[in-house]
Parts: sequence; C-alpha cells; structure tokens
Amino acid sequence: MENNIVLEARSICKSFHDPVKIDVLKDVSFKLSRGEYASIIGRSGSGKSTLLYILSTMDTDYTGELFIDNVSIRNKSEKELAAIRNEKIGFVFQFHYLLNEFTALKNVMLPGFKLNKLSEAELEHNAYEFLKDLGIEKLAHKMAYQLSGGEKQRVAIARAMINDPLIIMCDEPTGNLDSKNADIVFNIFKELTETFNKTLLVVTHDLDFAHKTERIIELDDGRIVGD
Repeated sequence: MENNIVLEARSICKSFHDPVKIDVLKDVSFKLSRGEYASIIGRSGSGKSTLLYILSTMDTDYTGELFIDNVSIRNKSEKELAAIRNEKIGFVFQFHYLLNEFTALKNVMLPGFKLNKLSEAELEHNAYEFLKDLGIEKLAHKMAYQLSGGEKQRVAIARAMINDPLIIMCDEPTGNLDSKNADIVFNIFKELTETFNKTLLVVTHDLDFAHKTERIIELDDGRIVGD
C-alpha cells in the first residue's frame, strides 16, 4: 500500500443475529491518507458508529480486512490490538468519559501511562502543552467534574493526542455542544490536520460540521453511497 495511507478498509461486512440475521455493514471499502480530515454521515441505523468501532479495532467480529499504518490487524491478539490502539489511534467519544476523581491534566496523561514510553514528568509536560495548544492550560488542575461540556471535550481531544497517534477517531464529538463550541471543536480538529499532520475521522449527525470537512463518506443501509 502507499506510504501515505494510514487506514484502509477492504470489503468490511458486519452482521447481527437478533434473532434473525441483520446485515449492518455491506462491503465497505475506503482509504484514509495522512493529514486527511474526513467525516462519516448517514441516518440513524446506517452503520456509522458500528463502522467506527471496527476501524478503531474495538470490534473484531466482522469479515473483510483492516489495515492500520499498512499493517493488517487480522488475527491479532487482544493484547496486540490494545497496543495498536494505544500507539496509533486516539479516540474522542461523545460523552468524554473523563474520570471525575482526576484533574484535567491527569485525565490527559492516562493513556500515556498505558503506553509506558515516557516518564511521569515527561508525560505531565506533554499533557500540559496539549492543554495549552487547546487554550485551556488554566484548567489543568481543575477536577474533571468542575468543567463545562465544551471544556471536557477539549480535554478529551488533548487526551486523544497524548500518545501522538497517526489517526484520531471521533464519535459524535459535537453531539452535546452548542454551535459556538461545535465551531471551536471543528477548528481544533482542522489545526490538528494542518499543524500536526494528523488524520481525523469523525462520525457525525451534524451536517453543518460534516460539510466543512475535506471529505464526506456517506453511509446508507450499511453501504457507502457517497464519497
């Protein structure tokens, strides 16, 4: 594969049995390049979030093949998949999933402890710098429960960046934000692609948000119908 490709999905299919077989994803194939800012759209039930969880290696029950950084994840153990997630993928959830008993700074540091490549002092420095890049360094020592929704989302973005991933995947990152904070998040993502050459893949219901991204992948009934 080309050196510039960071993710490739080949003929991804996914079915549920509840109790009859339901095909959720049907022959989904596409590539993402380094520095690309893409969104996945589609009505509820079209398979967007299911696809994202497969692409992030959190769901392995599918057919087809997935490559992350030119490496097939077929037959990888859960330990190997966890290492790929920690090193290659940052994930931003709709509901942040910050730990309320920790400060914003400590929440950002947590994935770095799992990767175990830097000392705690180095991690703390990097986490603070990411908060600074996002304009919220003054919140570093605030507890997570003291933050607003928009602030929590920015902390979650910093957390996704801490291990210097190739690709950042986001599941409805503006779903709980007002239009002002949604614009802030969009611009942060745009800067990540332009300044840090990160690849962004965002699942969203927000068509205004999607139409500002460089590329829109549209799903309908489990198939890509527009790209």
